Amino acid sequence: MNMTTFDFGNGPVPAHKHPNGGGWVADTATVSNTAYVGPDAQVFGSAQVFDNAMVYGKAQVFDDAQVYGDARVFGNAKVYGNAKVYGNAKVYGNAQVFDNAQVFDDARVSGNAWVSGSARVSGNAWVFDDAHVSGSARVSGNAWVFGNAHVSGSARVFDNALVFNNALISGNAQVYGDAQVTDNALISGNARVTDNAWVYGDARVSQEDMFIEMNGKRYKLVEVE
Repeated sequence: MNMTTFDFGNGPVPAHKHPNGGGWVADTATVSNTAYVGPDAQVFGSAQVFDNAMVYGKAQVFDDAQVYGDARVFGNAKVYGNAKVYGNAKVYGNAQVFDNAQVFDDARVSGNAWVSGSARVSGNAWVFDDAHVSGSARVSGNAWVFGNAHVSGSARVFDNALVFNNALISGNAQVYGDAQVTDNALISGNARVTDNAWVYGDARVSQEDMFIEMNGKRYKLVEVE
C-alpha cells in the first residue's frame, strides 16, 4: 500500500489532492466534494471546508477552522484556530482570520488585515488596508463590525466595541471598551473612542478627539496642558 504524504510546514503527513481543484488536503482535514481547493491551496490539521466554499490561490485553512457556505478564501490568506468564514464572505490578500473569529454574510477581509479573538465581521462590512497608511487594520476581542461599516488603514477595533451602519474607522484610530460608532460617523487620524462612548449621525472625530458618554450626555474631551 502506497501512502501519499505532503509537508504543510511541520514535516510530511498523510495527505491527498482534492478531486475538485487538485489542492493538497491532509487526511485529518475534511473537505466535501462540492467544495473547491485550488492547486496551490492547502487545507490541513482538523480544518473543514464544505458546501460550495472555495479555497484557492496560495490560501491556507488549518487547525480547527471552518470555511463553508459560498465563502471564498484566496490569495495568500490564512484562516486558522477555531475561526469560521461562511455565507458569502471573502477573505483574501494577506488577510488572516484566527482564534474564534467569525466572518460571514457578505463581509470582506483583505490586504494585511487581521480579525482575531472572538470578533465578528458581518453584513457588508469590510476590513482592509488603506494604501495611504502603513500598517494594517485589526478587529479583535469581542468587537463586532457589521452593516456597511469599513475599518481600514492601521485602525483598531477591539474589546466590546460595535461599529455598524455606514461608520468608517480609518487611519490610526482606535475604537474600544464598550464604545459604539454608527450611522455615517467617521473616526480617523489618531482618534480614540472608548469607554461607553456613542458616536453617531454625521459626526467626524479625528486626531486626538475623544468622546465619552455619561448620564445620557455626550462629551468631547480636550487635552489641556
